[in-house]
Amino acid sequence: MESQSRVTVAPAVPASRTARRPFDLRDVRLGGQLLGEWQRLNREATIPHCIDRLETSGVLDNFRRLAGTSTAPFRGPLFSDSDMFKTLEAIGWEAVRGDVSDFMGFVDEAIELIRAVQEPDGYVNTYFQGPRAGRRFTDLAQGHELYCLGHLIQAAIAWAYAGRTDLIDLALRYVELVHETFGEGGRDDIDGHPEIETALVELARFTGDQRHRELARRMVELRGHRTIGEGQFGGAYYQDLVPVREAREVTGHAVRQLYLLAGVTDLQLDDPGSGYQDALDALWRSEHEQRMYITGGVGSRHRGEAFGDAYELPADRAYSETCAAIANLHWNWRMLLLHGDSRFADEMERGLYNAIAVSTAIDGRSFFYSNPLQLRTGHDHEEDAPSARLDWYACACCPPNLARLLASIGGYLLTRSDDAVQFQLYADGEYDLGEGVRAAVRTAYPWDGTIRIELSAPSTTRIELRIPSWATDVGLTVDGVDHPVPGVGYADVQPGARVIELALGMQGEVQAAHPWVDAVRGSLAVRRGPVLYALEQADLPEGVAVEDVVVPIDPRIEDAGWDDELGAPVLSIPGSARRSRNTGLYSATASTALDDLGSITVIPYFRWANRSRGAMRVWLPTS
Repeated sequence: MESQSRVTVAPAVPASRTARRPFDLRDVRLGGQLLGEWQRLNREATIPHCIDRLETSGVLDNFRRLAGTSTAPFRGPLFSDSDMFKTLEAIGWEAVRGDVSDFMGFVDEAIELIRAVQEPDGYVNTYFQGPRAGRRFTDLAQGHELYCLGHLIQAAIAWAYAGRTDLIDLALRYVELVHETFGEGGRDDIDGHPEIETALVELARFTGDQRHRELARRMVELRGHRTIGEGQFGGAYYQDLVPVREAREVTGHAVRQLYLLAGVTDLQLDDPGSGYQDALDALWRSEHEQRMYITGGVGSRHRGEAFGDAYELPADRAYSETCAAIANLHWNWRMLLLHGDSRFADEMERGLYNAIAVSTAIDGRSFFYSNPLQLRTGHDHEEDAPSARLDWYACACCPPNLARLLASIGGYLLTRSDDAVQFQLYADGEYDLGEGVRAAVRTAYPWDGTIRIELSAPSTTRIELRIPSWATDVGLTVDGVDHPVPGVGYADVQPGARVIELALGMQGEVQAAHPWVDAVRGSLAVRRGPVLYALEQADLPEGVAVEDVVVPIDPRIEDAGWDDELGAPVLSIPGSARRSRNTGLYSATASTALDDLGSITVIPYFRWANRSRGAMRVWLPTS
């Protein structure tokens, strides 16, 4: 049972008793397998890299200019403040977990710069201060002022959990200005980029001041009445065409849509009578059943970084922005807390090990912004359709967003209910379950499906183990005795257990898309456990292009060993190369011959582009 006096420290802790409740991330210590190594890499490489690039990209100088210690002009997009706030949040979560003394020079300067530029009424935004001081809150559609404030609030809460409160004092001053300006009786316009909503709910939870939650509710209720206008991409881009309660299809800019839905779910979690649940459930189905890539990525249109029509999921033109995949994990986490259904954890896992993991190079210092599922031979590199990861972007929202997610990932792995602990995402490590019971989880997941849980004392509560939707070969023993396993959902282990061993079959399998996904009709994707695989040019014989390769409609997939360079297992699959007899772009027939390639190697999708800039594809045409 969880302590009634200890405050749970984790992202998005609801104020009410929900179906599932977060597990304190201080009670999670990840081990040396994939997720733990990724968190360590984030701590040792990604966060320091973000700090360095905040310096070289001008973000820190934007603050110094207003503080009078730099003469450099404003650089970066108008929302660049948020990159510093997200990096501060990442370090805040690291401070909750342990020592961050090596980052404190940056942290102290950053917080002092915020204090130095904050205006007497609380306003902070380096783009709209100084020469643009008279333009504050004049371009809510694209100005991102409240979006930036949302990230400042979330950074402040992370640091307050770590025991440092000066940042939240600064954030609260700005929030009071927003209450005066946009609260009841104030302006009825809304920010074009949602994010403030979920931050305000988190602030209400942390401070106990319900005004913040009601301000978030007001902002949600004002959306959908065409107050923003059409702008460059139309009202759907801002989710401002239909009131949230009436919305049934995800639309527009994917990150904005998903951040909004995270905030709306927060409101529903804290106040079950809010009346948003029907809309949330319909919007979840709209995204996950019609508009999501097999990798868990979302956003099929480069124009507007937007959702497309139902089943509009082109592999080579997938935008699938990293921040959208992170936002989708945030939303699914909240839906998991709301409903307690394992399908939401399934989608968190899908996104984490595919659409999110692919964004970061093995060295932790270069990143993808968009994440296509196919890169053509000879692709002309563009920043938003890359053939290689970049160390930073003109719009650098993704790297610090990744940093804050990985720093807090321990808060997304387990949940609690009144009489049970649920293992949602499996990772090697040590977990304090409460009442003096510690769980040592030993697993090489997601590469190996064996999860062994050794308890320091007999469990005092039920333990529930998520059975992933992809798992068809499942075994479970409790203290050496076979235990029944449901076909879907959670396996229930009663109190008193000492050793639990779950075995999930990890054989390679193929998947096909819905027939309305025209872009990949007649193609197959390869999956092993939760990880999608891809064919990369580096693994093909000279003279054979990725576009030439076809596979049998029912291929035999075999493990091909561990690749030390990629740090992952690879698979082999039978393949052939097409040789077209047509010399023109179009002809009366499509006559081709097939050259047998024997077995071809496919690698985890999230490891592509670590060895070369060659072509790649997830969906393989069948012969």
